Amino acid sequence: MARGRKRKAGQRHPSGKLVQPGIGELQREALATVIEARQRHYGVTAKQAKDKRLGTALGRLAFAGKIAADQYAAGELYGEIMARNRAVMGLPMDQPRSVTGLLINEGIFGGSAPDHDPALVEKVRRRAAAAMMMLRTADEDAPGAVDRKPSVLVHAVVCYEAEAANWSAADIINLGHGLDALCRLFRIGDSSRSDSPANQER
Repeated sequence: MARGRKRKAGQRHPSGKLVQPGIGELQREALATVIEARQRHYGVTAKQAKDKRLGTALGRLAFAGKIAADQYAAGELYGEIMARNRAVMGLPMDQPRSVTGLLINEGIFGGSAPDHDPALVEKVRRRAAAAMMMLRTADEDAPGAVDRKPSVLVHAVVCYEAEAANWSAADIINLGHGLDALCRLFRIGDSSRSDSPANQER
């Protein structure tokens, strides 16, 4: 009996050639791998593992109930603004997670034209400057003794994906204070609410 390489399993064409998986099948396989990894790493159910918030450090805080939905939304918007700003300034991305698709769609990154529209650049820079100024204001009026400033905490968890699950209560409070400031700037939700996770710990 002839010996050779073992025949690969899978559906085949009449010619005997192995049928290659389609894009949809590849996406399903990738999603299944992600869900399995999240279940194993975060100790969640298969249904919970489909929650997109588990994909980022900020989202995991929202999933755990340590920050409110509007704080999460403000943090996500801050991350997008800072990524756009770095792109128009020609700086490397400081976010591990990919925002390339967003930037390409807006003509900021990866387009055919080497120069950005001056009006777009100015708009992006103004939004980034306003966000950074708002966080500096939050640093000045942060509650209690401040070990790590709200601006540092927000940037760490949003832009650098710093894992915050084991941060101290004081850090979570100051993070929430910074996110509340961004909520006011972006006019998201009610940043004065008394039922936010951060406010409940004060």
